[in-house]
Amino acid sequence: MCGVLGIVGKSPVGPSLYDGLTVLQHRGQDAAGILTCDNNGFVNLRKDNGLVKDVFFSRHMQRLSGKVGIAHCRYPTAGSSSPAEAQPFYVNSPFGIALAHNGNLTNAANLRKRIFTDDRRHVNTSSDSEILLNVFAHELYRVLQPKDYQLNNQQIFSALEQVFKRCQGGYAVVAFIMGIGIVAFRDKFGIRPLIYGYKDTQEGREYMVASESVALDSQGFTIISDVRPGEAIILPIDGEVQTHQCASGSSYSPCIFEQVYLARPDSMIDGISVYRTRMRMGEKLARKVQREWKDHDIDVVIPIPDTSRTSALEMSQILGVRYREGFIKNRYIGRTFIMPGQEMRKKSVRQKLNAIELEFRDKNVLLVDDSIVRGTTSKQIVQMARDAGAKKVYFASAAPPVRYPNVYGIDMPAASELIANNRTVEQIQEQIGADGLIYQDLNDLIEAASEGNPQITQFDTSCFSKQYVTGDVDINYFTELEHARSDDAKRASEISPSKLRDVSQFSN
Repeated sequence: MCGVLGIVGKSPVGPSLYDGLTVLQHRGQDAAGILTCDNNGFVNLRKDNGLVKDVFFSRHMQRLSGKVGIAHCRYPTAGSSSPAEAQPFYVNSPFGIALAHNGNLTNAANLRKRIFTDDRRHVNTSSDSEILLNVFAHELYRVLQPKDYQLNNQQIFSALEQVFKRCQGGYAVVAFIMGIGIVAFRDKFGIRPLIYGYKDTQEGREYMVASESVALDSQGFTIISDVRPGEAIILPIDGEVQTHQCASGSSYSPCIFEQVYLARPDSMIDGISVYRTRMRMGEKLARKVQREWKDHDIDVVIPIPDTSRTSALEMSQILGVRYREGFIKNRYIGRTFIMPGQEMRKKSVRQKLNAIELEFRDKNVLLVDDSIVRGTTSKQIVQMARDAGAKKVYFASAAPPVRYPNVYGIDMPAASELIANNRTVEQIQEQIGADGLIYQDLNDLIEAASEGNPQITQFDTSCFSKQYVTGDVDINYFTELEHARSDDAKRASEISPSKLRDVSQFSN
């Protein structure tokens, strides 16, 4: 879950990249980076740990000149949180290539070995994005003829056909190639989102590609299309957009957790309104409450802000129960789901939310959240409701139980850290301290999303169902994942994240 962005403009793109990253900030709060190419052919890069507003200052933006560039906001799923892991990554051969990536390569370990032994390339970080960049660079080099002094579109598409054969997993990529423009491509299942559009200006037509449509909307761009699974597009510095289907056997299986939690509600992903999906999620969950808790004594429905508001409001209307805002959110605290480490998450919940006692006192409350992952947040919020005077605290999850790790770029880590893994609903209810617990049914969640675009009939639901669409995930992979993704592993990775010291002129 990262945010990627690319713009080919007719005027300096640095400010627009910055503004676009702020709109995508919810997709990653660990690090941010912007790379541009100026009129003299020099690449300018600024990246560091922190929020967008804390990474870029006026002195950095002045140096980020040029009419083409890419940007990234990072949320780490594995490996280090060192500034060395921040994106975009850059290699100078062939011609100069930079890349920003959202997702996770499931065969990264094997690729890392092959890159060194076969391609004679060195990867300096633990990031699979750097692996992907080097695979792409190597395949571009292979299609070049000895006297080629410039790439053409067909050579780029031919190289990407080999990238798709080599790289497995979920990925949405924006890459800059010197002298060409921006190349964007998406894995053969369309797991991670990617969308592009245009804007006509007095100077000519500009193009943008981003993780979510809201980034284009905020900059006044008109949507052209989502990048299709296995498709690559070239947004040229001069000329028309070129598209090519680079991967065989492609099929739509977008990540359904984008609809549940990750994406902004005002985004359209693969033609599906995130907001309307969450409305339907609330409706279907309310129907389940009516079936299974026929004689419920719920006095009030209270959302856990912000993602669950849409579902909670729909639930209250169908149940005929009052809707109230019972928690006030401190908007200066990041999303607790992506906080590194259990202790940090525990501390952040109390800093992030404060209960309005009047809405809880002497009432039976139904708390609604988008999902329950580790259970840390849910347990503390239930206790906060009790401390505020609630008589009974019921809990509803707009998503099914998260029982299995996500391997395609979301930090649902070791199975042992997921509260629903190997537990019944009753056991989870006891763990979080609720008087009642109800989950969305998986079929209802799928229906809620697919109603937005009936042409998409299959979603990646692996964290709920253990069905991994790429077909390359087994028990050995889970074991390696647990070693890489657990909180203990992340703390250990901070000791020596990279062999390269950052001595960039753009550092603070």
